[in-house]
Amino acid sequence: MSAHNEGPITIVPVKDKADLREFVELAYRLNRGDPAWVPPLKGEVYGLLTPGKNPWFEHGKAQYFLARRDGRTTGRISAHIDELALAQPAEQGMGPGTGNWGLLEAEDEASAQALLVAAEDWLRTRGMTRALGPLSISIWDEPGLLIEGFDTPPTIMLGHNSPLYRGWIEGAGYAPAKQLLNYSVAIADGFPPLVNRIVAAGEKNARIRIRKVDKRRFDAEATLIMGLLNDAWSDNWGFVPLTDSEIAYVGKKLKDIVFEDLIRVAELDGEPVAFMIVLPNINQLLIDMDGSLLPFNWARLLWWLRKPKSRILRVPLMGVAKKLQNSRMASTLAFMMIEFIRRDAVRDYDAKQGDIGWVLDDNQGMNAVAEAIEAKVNRVYQIYDKSL
Repeated sequence: MSAHNEGPITIVPVKDKADLREFVELAYRLNRGDPAWVPPLKGEVYGLLTPGKNPWFEHGKAQYFLARRDGRTTGRISAHIDELALAQPAEQGMGPGTGNWGLLEAEDEASAQALLVAAEDWLRTRGMTRALGPLSISIWDEPGLLIEGFDTPPTIMLGHNSPLYRGWIEGAGYAPAKQLLNYSVAIADGFPPLVNRIVAAGEKNARIRIRKVDKRRFDAEATLIMGLLNDAWSDNWGFVPLTDSEIAYVGKKLKDIVFEDLIRVAELDGEPVAFMIVLPNINQLLIDMDGSLLPFNWARLLWWLRKPKSRILRVPLMGVAKKLQNSRMASTLAFMMIEFIRRDAVRDYDAKQGDIGWVLDDNQGMNAVAEAIEAKVNRVYQIYDKSL
């Protein structure tokens, strides 16, 4: 963090390609010294931020800001409003009047606070009465500020930030709204006897079928799974439905890192009612790539993806149809999917550890499942809010 903060800070909106490049590059410059920071692929970052590429912009609008002092960039932030989030019931975390901010990076507290003020002003002038953040950019991307678990690099699709940001955000008047938990579990030797008994009983139940996904029918499978996701998560705090074009976009992005034996769909009486997605931890490669696939990283990535060996596998998404939630059947299906994927993961991917998250701190069903397989919380993310 820099010591030469003499001049005044000016906040400017990002208005052209050069500004946007500065917005993107700043994260790499500020985090380069952090051994646990995984540089995202720059193409992915531009894809997230660009209307026309990211279908979120079909129902949302965003403004990016830069902080400058003495001619150099000292920070960045995004402010955004999502029409689908505004349409959610207020008691579920989003709702009318709630705008968001995210993608905060700053060299010093003064820059961070000036950026937060700019984001709040932008939201306020558009009729928002509450700011909820950080989200980059939607709840489905990287929600929350890391507040515990700074010592290890995050796995695929999890964020990482400076430990200083928490104090700066709380100093700007933000209060915690919700915590998101990420769990780690050793998987090489299997799960406790209780879990194995539940799985064995499930395997004898003729009504239950746990199947792998069929990559030849990838689009149909993605649509099925994301439809289940929209149903399963619809009562969760912070939920915003995924649109058809977002489902197609997510499917396309995940296609290269999806392996049939790492994704399961559970059927009850022939009807798909639950799913679990597991991804190899591509971050173990990205951590050395500095955000670029050129010149040789592309080949390394493709070679690895042919048959990835991944010590850690991440479960980013899992869900059980709403009508079954809080039933014994729901936990049976969850344990069966977890155990079936665990067997394949250990045998075929040399996996030693599972990373499960994020899970809402008040999601009793998922937290109970994590406890039963003896998973431990290894990262905590916090989402904050403030009245405008």
